[in-house]
Amino acid sequence: MKREMICIVCPNGCDMTVEMREGKVEVQGALCKRGRQYAEQEMINPMRTISTSVLVEDGEIPLVSVRVTKPVPKSRIFDIMKQIGTLRVSAPAHIGQVILGNVCGSDSDVIVTKNVKRK
Repeated sequence: MKREMICIVCPNGCDMTVEMREGKVEVQGALCKRGRQYAEQEMINPMRTISTSVLVEDGEIPLVSVRVTKPVPKSRIFDIMKQIGTLRVSAPAHIGQVILGNVCGSDSDVIVTKNVKRK
C-alpha cells in the first residue's frame, strides 16, 4: 500500500510518500525524524485527538468544552464519542477536571477545558 501525505508535525509540511513493503514502512520526503515517526504511525495505527463538548447541569452555560488527554486510535473515535455523548457535568466545572478516566480502555482521560460556574 502506497500513500502520499503531508506531515503535520512541524511547520515544514513535508510532502511524503509512504509505502508498506514486506511488513516495513518506507518513508520518502520526511526532513526530520519526527516526520518519519508520524508517517509510520499513520500507516500502522493512526491516532487522533478528540475535542467536543458535554452538557452542564446547573451551570451558567449549557455546554462545556472537553478533550482527551492523549491521542486515541482513529478506529475507536466513534465508540469514544458515543461514550462522551452520555456524559453530564455538574457545575462548577474546572479546567483539567477528569470527567471520564480511561475512556473505552484507551488509556486517555476526558477532561474539562473551560471553567463553568454554578448558576
